[in-house]
Amino acid sequence: MKIRDVLNYLEQIAPPEYQESYDNAGLITGDANTEVSGVICCLDSTEAVVDEAIAKGCNLILAHHPIIFKGLRSLTGNNYVERTIIKAIRENIAIYAIHTNLDNVYQHGVNQRFAETLGLLDTQILAPKQNLQRLTARIKSDEAEKLRAALEVRRLDHLHLEWSMQGDWTSIAIHFNYSAAQHSAIVDVLEDVTGRTVPLSSWNVRESDPLVGAGMIGVLPKALSEKQFLEIVRDRMKTGCIRHTNLLNKKIHKVALCGGAGGFLLSHAIRAGADAFITADYKYHEFFDADGRILLADIGHFESEQYTIDLLQELISRKFSNFAAYCTQVRTNPVQYLV
Repeated sequence: MKIRDVLNYLEQIAPPEYQESYDNAGLITGDANTEVSGVICCLDSTEAVVDEAIAKGCNLILAHHPIIFKGLRSLTGNNYVERTIIKAIRENIAIYAIHTNLDNVYQHGVNQRFAETLGLLDTQILAPKQNLQRLTARIKSDEAEKLRAALEVRRLDHLHLEWSMQGDWTSIAIHFNYSAAQHSAIVDVLEDVTGRTVPLSSWNVRESDPLVGAGMIGVLPKALSEKQFLEIVRDRMKTGCIRHTNLLNKKIHKVALCGGAGGFLLSHAIRAGADAFITADYKYHEFFDADGRILLADIGHFESEQYTIDLLQELISRKFSNFAAYCTQVRTNPVQYLV
């Protein structure tokens, strides 16, 4: 079983084209054609996690957050990112990040696990993704393998492709959520492989997909007081500290949430009629935006996504039985609390 087989499986669940434009999800270090010896699942790739992988005989680190988020100008070991990358490369350990693409899927996504932990029912995506597209092109059958190879070289091989033979031609249906840059890149690959302008035989646009998007909203089994609700959040999300807006003296029934930094979804939560919005990484002045319309609670970035580690380990263990998948025992949260 190769690393590529694991990544292909994960990318069926959370296609990389669902990641946000600023993200860097995907294979960050390592050779996808290497045999898998074991997997460590974590939120953050750190030197300690690499050491843990070495100790457990694992050569794949499956992380939620990309260790390289912004461009690197050097690899000299001057900071934790560079040291982690150097150690992983030296020890032949692959690092793969499954980030906002996992945030943006309903089934087996970060926010679905968050909602399940809080006991929410009737859940749905809070802000469905817009402008999902289907592109169909036709090329000659002997060009198909060249196209596969070219897409891989340009890191576009994650696109969901459907191949169907029709005489001397192969019809290629490409389903993807794309930016203008991705579209141009795909057209360029088609033209490079075929040496001609390839006509696009269809171009169908869906305005939104209810199973792809940011955040989640659902209802509690029964309405709770604000204090009761916050206590449940505190206990189930294992945090001793919750920053929140003033209590509004009303019952909490409909709850919106977003693992990680979800402040951009506050207006969506209010429009959806949520009584409370649970997320992380709120700044002081942003709390004013709740403006007495909703209970806003910041439970911490790590805390809001911690169960993603278990989610990833479960997904891998259920699918693959010929190697072990572990939840990291390293607590990578850089934020500590004095309570």
